[in-house]
Amino acid sequence: MRTARFTLDPAFTVGPVDPRLFGSFVEHLGRCVYTGIHEPGHPAADADGLRTDVLDLVRELGVTAIRYPGGNFVSGYRWEDSVGPAEDRPRRLDLAWHSTETNRFGLSEYISFLRKIGPQAEPVMAVNLGTRGVAEALELQEYANHPAGTALSDLRTAHGDKAPFGIRLWCLGNEMDGPWQTGHKTAEEYGRLAAETARAMRRQDPGVELVACGSSGRSMPTFAAWEATVLTETYDLVDHISLHAYYEPHDGDLDSFLASAVDMESFIEDTVATCDHVGAKLKSTKKINLSFDEWNVWYMSRWQEQAETFAQDDWPEAPRLLEDHYSVTDAVVFGSLLIALLRHADRVKIACLAQLVNVIAPILTEPGGPAWRQTTFHPFAQASRYGRGEVLDVRVDSPTYETARYGTADLLHATAVRADDGTVTVFAVNRNRTGALPLEIALGGLGLTTVVEHSVLADADPDARNTLDEPERVTPHPAEGTDLADGRLTAVLEPLSWNVIRLA
Repeated sequence: MRTARFTLDPAFTVGPVDPRLFGSFVEHLGRCVYTGIHEPGHPAADADGLRTDVLDLVRELGVTAIRYPGGNFVSGYRWEDSVGPAEDRPRRLDLAWHSTETNRFGLSEYISFLRKIGPQAEPVMAVNLGTRGVAEALELQEYANHPAGTALSDLRTAHGDKAPFGIRLWCLGNEMDGPWQTGHKTAEEYGRLAAETARAMRRQDPGVELVACGSSGRSMPTFAAWEATVLTETYDLVDHISLHAYYEPHDGDLDSFLASAVDMESFIEDTVATCDHVGAKLKSTKKINLSFDEWNVWYMSRWQEQAETFAQDDWPEAPRLLEDHYSVTDAVVFGSLLIALLRHADRVKIACLAQLVNVIAPILTEPGGPAWRQTTFHPFAQASRYGRGEVLDVRVDSPTYETARYGTADLLHATAVRADDGTVTVFAVNRNRTGALPLEIALGGLGLTTVVEHSVLADADPDARNTLDEPERVTPHPAEGTDLADGRLTAVLEPLSWNVIRLA
C-alpha cells in the first residue's frame, strides 16, 4: 500500500474551532428525554428526576451547546405547556412522532439539566414557526430572558425560576423545507416569516443570535434555491443558516458509506457558496456562518419501516424509536463526519450531534437500569477534548478507491488542530476495510518532538458494538510503532480505523 502523506505548517490554517462545534441535541422524541435524561424513581435520579449516571456520561462526552426541544417536535410545540407545576401541565398529541407528550420535562427542567452539566452547556432554543409564529416566539423569549417586571417574566419567577435563563442562540423553526414538517412552507413563505420573527426578537433583545432554516438535506430538490430565497429575506437579520445530514449504508455498499464525509464536505461548501452569492448580490460585507445542527449516522430506512407498523389509534408515551446500536464501522464513519466539520471550522460555527441519549445517540440507557457508551461516544469525546484551538490546513496525498455514490475517494481522511499551548492533535480515518495504511506527516515549523499518544478505535470484527451485556466491548486502544523524528511523523493506521495522534 502506497504511503499517505500531508504537511502541517503553522502558517497555513483554516480557522479557530468554536466550542459550539461540539454541540448536541435533545428532542422530545422516543426515549431521549423520558428514561433517557429524565427518569424520576431511577436509583441514580437526583431530586429533579435527572439521571446522574447520564449526566456523568454527558460531561465525559464533552458536549457544549444543546439544541431543544426539536427537531420535528418543535413545529407543534406550545411553549406554555412546558412551564409551571409539572403535575398541572397538559398532555398533548405529538404529530411529529405519533406519540403522547406529557410535558413533565419542560423548559425549566431543560435549563436545570444544562446547568448541572456545567458552564460549557449552552442553551440553543428552537421556536415554533410551523403552527405558530411571531407572537409566540416573543412570548417565549420574554418568559425565558426578561429579568422581571412584566407578566411573563414575573410568571417565570412565580414558577420558581427567579434568574433569567439567558438564552442567546435561537433557531427560527426546523426543517421548514420538508413536506413531512407540520406547517411546511415554501421558501418565500418561510423567508418572510423568519424575517418578521427575527426583526421582532431583535427589538426585544438586539444581542440575540439567530439561525435560519436551511435545507434539511443536500438531496432536497429545493437545495440552494431554498437558501438563496430565505437569505434574500433574512440576510441582515440572522447570523447562521442550518444544515442537516444523516448517513447510512445503502444496499450493503459499505465503501460508499465510509466516504459519507465526501458528501458532507460538498454540502458545506455548496451552502457557503450560496450564502456568499446572496451576500455579493446584496453588496454586503457580512458573512453568514453555518449551523450544522443535526448530523449523525442514522439508519433512517429502519425508522421508515417501523413507522409503517404504527397503529393510527395508538399514541404511546416515550416509545422506543430510532434506537440505533452503532458498530465499529459506524464509529469510523462518525469520526470522519467530525473531521469534515473541523475541516470547515472557518464557517461551521455550530454543530449539534443528533441526538444525545437513546435516539440515534452516543449514550444508551435502560429504564431503571444502566447507561453506557456506544462506539460513537469515543470519537466525539476525543474530538471535543483535543480538537480545541486552530485548525491547520490539511491537504492529503492519499491512495484512493472508487465508490458507487461519491466517485473517487481518498482512503485517508484527516485534519489537525493546534492548541493554544502549541500541541497538535491529528484526527485521521483509514477508510480501507481490509488493509493498513502507512502515514507520513511533515511537521514544518511546529517545534514538535514527542508522540504523546496514538489512540485507535478499530476491531477485528467491524460489526462489533457495545451492548447492555457487553458495554465495554469496543473502546480505543493504543497503537504501536508511531514515531516522530527530525520533524517527520510516521505511523501505520489499522484497517477501518479512527485515529487520534497527539503531538507535543
